Amino acid sequence: MFNSNKPITFDQLIRVAIILSIIVGVVALMGYLSDVLIPFAIALLLAYLINPLVVFIQKKVPNRVAAVLISLSLILVALSLVGLIIVPMIAGEITRMGHLLSSMVDNADIAERARKTLPPDLWQIVKKFASRQDVLDFFTSLNLIDIGDTIARKILPGLWNFISGTASFLLGLLGLTIILLYLVFLLFDFQKVQEEWKYLIPSMYRRQVVEFVKEFNDAMSRYFRGQAAVAFIVGVLFSIGFVLVGLPLAILLGLFIGLLNMVPYLQLVGFIPAFFLALIHALDTGGSIWVNFGLTALVFAVVQTIQDTFLVPKIMGKVTGLSPAVILLSLSVWGKLLGFFGLVIAIPVTCLILAYYRRLLARSEAGEKVPTS
Repeated sequence: MFNSNKPITFDQLIRVAIILSIIVGVVALMGYLSDVLIPFAIALLLAYLINPLVVFIQKKVPNRVAAVLISLSLILVALSLVGLIIVPMIAGEITRMGHLLSSMVDNADIAERARKTLPPDLWQIVKKFASRQDVLDFFTSLNLIDIGDTIARKILPGLWNFISGTASFLLGLLGLTIILLYLVFLLFDFQKVQEEWKYLIPSMYRRQVVEFVKEFNDAMSRYFRGQAAVAFIVGVLFSIGFVLVGLPLAILLGLFIGLLNMVPYLQLVGFIPAFFLALIHALDTGGSIWVNFGLTALVFAVVQTIQDTFLVPKIMGKVTGLSPAVILLSLSVWGKLLGFFGLVIAIPVTCLILAYYRRLLARSEAGEKVPTS
């Protein structure tokens, strides 16, 4: 921060130029090394999220290594149970959706209902989508591995390049193993690093750096742990609501909207696929399109009310963390700069930059205050 009462010197301009050059160089280096850094960044983020569970278990089991292994085992068991329940349901939903789309093209009764209830242009759009060969191939595939491969290649190409490499299963398994190894070792040392890192800082800078890191950690905690919990619960609630109203792909859509909720209120984007699926459901069952639209909107209204009146106050507390606009902007900018690696580090880096900016601002304001006699 420059003092507005003093002229800008050549030395200050040189310093700014050097700092900007360093920033550009670091971003370029991270982009070059992104394929190598992706597994470490994912593992570090997972370690940050899992560490509170490890600390809780460590209070019961004093040994850190044992607490880490127990925590990872519990998470693995929970994910396995969820997978055993959810994956077959999602597979069934995908198969059923394939049959619905085929019926949209071939079933004369559905076509007749559509012509009577939909504007001609809208019916042509729906029919064109339902008759696309790639869409039919996707939804009629019973191979979840192929479906996962297709989604990953289209949505997460950077991550998929790391995991699948040359599409070899062994290379993919190796990539996941590397992430798991990083995660285990990071959790083993997480507590030690938290306690001892400050002693690596020279004593004259230690207090300022510790305060800065604490502010950064508070900002991270407000967003990641709280918002991740809110997003998970919201995803489950949407899935339950869509199942109750009978939407196709109810569980998959609900979980997808929950994932969107990592950016607050971005779940409203889910209106588009939700109402499209409500339209498909109405045409398939012969029910009222407007009733299906109303029930779908009711699910959004109920879940949003639960989120705003209960989940956010209880989980997030009174702190606001990052605003939705800042979160969306950071994801867009860092994703554009560094691809999938940028998406992984977007929120931590943004929290870091904002924490540093607040400290610079506070220091500048304190320096401009003139003591009174």
